[in-house]
Amino acid sequence: MASVLQKCSVLCRSLPASAAVKAFSRSAAPCGLQTRDLHSGAAAYSQQLATVGASSQYGGRYTVTMIPGDGIGPELMGHVKDIFRYAGVPVDFEEVQITSQEGDEEAIENAITAIKRNGVALKGNIETPHDMPLSAFKSRNVEVRVRLDLFANVLRCKTFPGLPSRHGDIDIVIIRENTEGEYTSLEHENVPGVVESLKIVTAKNSERIARYAFEYAQRHGRKKVTAVHKANIMKMGDGLFLECCRKMSEEYPNIEYESMIIDNCSMQMVSRPQQFDVMVMPNLYGNIISNIGAGLVGGPGLVPGENIGEDYAVFETATRNTGKSIAGQNVANPTAMLLASSLMLEHLGLNMYASLIENAVYKALADNKIRTPDLGGQHSTMDMVQTVVKEVEAQAANI
Repeated sequence: MASVLQKCSVLCRSLPASAAVKAFSRSAAPCGLQTRDLHSGAAAYSQQLATVGASSQYGGRYTVTMIPGDGIGPELMGHVKDIFRYAGVPVDFEEVQITSQEGDEEAIENAITAIKRNGVALKGNIETPHDMPLSAFKSRNVEVRVRLDLFANVLRCKTFPGLPSRHGDIDIVIIRENTEGEYTSLEHENVPGVVESLKIVTAKNSERIARYAFEYAQRHGRKKVTAVHKANIMKMGDGLFLECCRKMSEEYPNIEYESMIIDNCSMQMVSRPQQFDVMVMPNLYGNIISNIGAGLVGGPGLVPGENIGEDYAVFETATRNTGKSIAGQNVANPTAMLLASSLMLEHLGLNMYASLIENAVYKALADNKIRTPDLGGQHSTMDMVQTVVKEVEAQAANI
């Protein structure tokens, strides 16, 4: 372990930041956007790009909030901490638990405070009981996103080298509005047997997520943005979202723009996914399309996700599944959580450590053929983790 840490530290000191990044072949991940002036135009907006949620830093080390969550979350977080220690990652975790128990308001307040203090969090999914009334329990996951204004949920569904899939060469970025739509938890029963559920769509948030999508495409050399909607039926709500996307496209003439109805989009995703590049959509549609996208490239155990706001960033697995049925059995696929931790490190500017972990994960899958049960194999969680550790050591030996 000492040799790995020593070599990583030497490389960090001997190379400027730009060279350190170039030392590894790595795709850039989205950074947070300062979006307070939504009408200032694309050029001015581009100048405001900055990494949000700058984590607390003391003596060259960063403090990050860790929320283990339910199900397989705690065990996966343990593996993240082990790999970070082995690789000498300069991150300290402040662990805060949010439970799915009714009335545990102190826990959610502590977690929100910790994220605000540290700026960045790594989070497991928190179970939302389906048999409890809304008045008794709101989704903790939604509450974190809304209270921290984590307006953009971003995930990249990309074909994994060495993993068989029905469709090859998939590389889709799904950008989901994360704070409104059907997820506002505004429901009530007018009369017995008649429930009204409110879907909230605002021009402000629609413009904000549309601009984020086009800026993402522009910064990452993407060619097309697809706005997903149901404006043919929900003419006012989805119509507003669609119009905001269309107007935003006019500020980015070099990026192709198209719109697609959600039901057709779902069919196109499973029949011709290669046609998509960057996709932007309201909250509920993003939930559905994200799960389809993850399924196309191998399942929920593979794809990481990030939630970006103007001030904070929270990283987690893409599909937000607790994995409760396989908890404690040493069969969970740690790939998505490890890659989420890699995205988090890149967000903090720790690009070399991010690359060490990301490359080690890919090599474990592609070269070592590690396959947990969700991928049709018989390897355990620990098999994957131990292989990642060996790959980290091998990479460090070549530095």
